[in-house]
Amino acid sequence: MPEPALPYDGPGAFAAPGPGPAVGPGVGAGAGPSGSTPEQLLDLDRDHVWHPYGPMPGRQRPLLIESASGVRLRPAVPAEGHEELVDGMSSWWAAVHGYNHPVLNEAVRTQLDRMSHVMFGGLTHEPAVRLAARLVEITPEPLRHVFLADSGSVAVEVAAKMCLQYWRSLGRPEKRRLMTWRGGYHGDTWQPMSVCDPDGGMHHLWSGVLPRQVFADAPPGGFDDAPDPAYCAHLRELVARHADELAAVVVEPVVQGAGGMRFHSPGYLKVLREACDEHGVLLVLDEIATGFGRTGELFAAGHAGISPDVMCLGKALTGGYLTMAATLCTTGVAEGISRGEVPVLAHGPTFMGNPLAAAVACASVDLLLEQDWRQEVKRIESGLREGLAPAAGLPGVADVRVLGAIGVVQLDHEVDMAAATRAAVRAGVWLRPFRDLVYTMPPYVTGDEDLARICAAVVAAAREG
Repeated sequence: MPEPALPYDGPGAFAAPGPGPAVGPGVGAGAGPSGSTPEQLLDLDRDHVWHPYGPMPGRQRPLLIESASGVRLRPAVPAEGHEELVDGMSSWWAAVHGYNHPVLNEAVRTQLDRMSHVMFGGLTHEPAVRLAARLVEITPEPLRHVFLADSGSVAVEVAAKMCLQYWRSLGRPEKRRLMTWRGGYHGDTWQPMSVCDPDGGMHHLWSGVLPRQVFADAPPGGFDDAPDPAYCAHLRELVARHADELAAVVVEPVVQGAGGMRFHSPGYLKVLREACDEHGVLLVLDEIATGFGRTGELFAAGHAGISPDVMCLGKALTGGYLTMAATLCTTGVAEGISRGEVPVLAHGPTFMGNPLAAAVACASVDLLLEQDWRQEVKRIESGLREGLAPAAGLPGVADVRVLGAIGVVQLDHEVDMAAATRAAVRAGVWLRPFRDLVYTMPPYVTGDEDLARICAAVVAAAREG
């Protein structure tokens, strides 16, 4: 059965809400800067704040965080006896430099003194121009043009719109479907949901409403495995059969993220590139989770030595400071759209190119590239392989896999999220398990001692979950 696409809080996420225990004991001591106690803030949270992939009101109390620095989160009150927790998630894979970084803080402060925002329609500014030029410089040729979006999901939405409008501008409006493979996840807005796994997570709720796309089987697992000839033939045949109606193929390269943390051979990307070229279909790579070094290459497309027609970036783009994403395309795509009946890309977010976000994104990219990031990711990969190895012998563990700064323990059952999270917090680490997975994507600045602690927490969570 295809894997669910969304990291929701297990099968009970939609049950009638109950009060639920706090992750840490003793909530209620002390008062926050607003004068409210942690207990009062959590009560307000439960009454009014709708958290991602959860019911309203929430079934479980979130952990109230008052500050973060380096790779540590500081709860408002001690959690399971810990005044600080090592962050094993990079705040959903974005905070690659950790928290409260002086270089990134200064970039935001300096820009804030100049201007926090101006509209991008008819105006431009240095941070956005520099960021676009930097992204063109570091991404694969021939990506040359950058559309700055609000979030990763919107970046994929823009990519789909680019591809659909490209073919419409060329007089081929019938090329309006997208192809992907099962097990993927591309975000929660409309077109991205349509290319997420159709049977998993919560997106099956929209069956019959979302556009009907073309789905290949999920790619065989195993980054180091040779490409399966039968699966390669399956991809080629599907592209050929639907070429007349396909605008684009949209996939996550090498790592399927929130759809199941599955790794696949880069060889399948080469097959898709060749098939798309042969049959006149655009190729879109969603590098929102994999970009900026997470898999050991700056962009996961580098493992295959290919370049897409459109690439989506996000998450680590700003180092986790502010929401911003980017959709890059080739000159061929841009010129095709600009020759059409409507010679503009019909998309324009209010906060497009936000100067604060662009400034910190420039600083984050420079900070990454000025370091030996590749060696740091290799160091983390080695630590994850060593530290997660004991999990392979646990009852209920189906697989342990590591690629770059990604470590995954897959169970043979749905994880007990509350129990697994509590076990990780007892070990002094923040993790966010989902479905049948306990995984970590730590900040690149995580030291060896903290990395070992994260691994021990993953193993503990897998044992309890």
